Amino acid sequence: MLDTRDFELLAAIQLGLPISPRPYHDIGLALGMAETEVIARLTVLKRIGLIKRLGVIVKHRQLGYRANAMIVWNIPDAFVKEIGSRISQASFVTLCYQRPRTPEWPYNLYCMIHGKNRDTVLKQLEQLGTDCNLDRFDRQILFSRRCFKQRGAVYRTPEPAAPAELAHG
Repeated sequence: MLDTRDFELLAAIQLGLPISPRPYHDIGLALGMAETEVIARLTVLKRIGLIKRLGVIVKHRQLGYRANAMIVWNIPDAFVKEIGSRISQASFVTLCYQRPRTPEWPYNLYCMIHGKNRDTVLKQLEQLGTDCNLDRFDRQILFSRRCFKQRGAVYRTPEPAAPAELAHG
């Protein structure tokens, strides 16, 4: 069962962790918790599934990565896990995951490559195709036209309980 401290912790992390050598220590200071308690509570919240994952959001455009491509493949289901695992090992692949196909969209394996220019991304994709024997599968290359807001999950805090009605005599 979640308590008030868990909700305070979720509120403290939802806009990102402090950029510091010891972010959990800093969060703990702000909340009056020990660093070990912050880590323990986050571990429990992750284990019970309230937090799916903790990760880094890199604002790649600010770092000069302006050619960003989502590559989608139509991979036979029997091979998608093996091929996805191989794709995700490439140092330039920042994201790789499977999605179900739809009648309008036959692609089931997605990966993201961020590059400083289009030619670099296309060369990396060519290397990936060779390394993972991907040229035999239908694919689409979808270059980003704009950057969407990047942020982590925002948690809703529970509404405060209504005060008990006063008994009238």
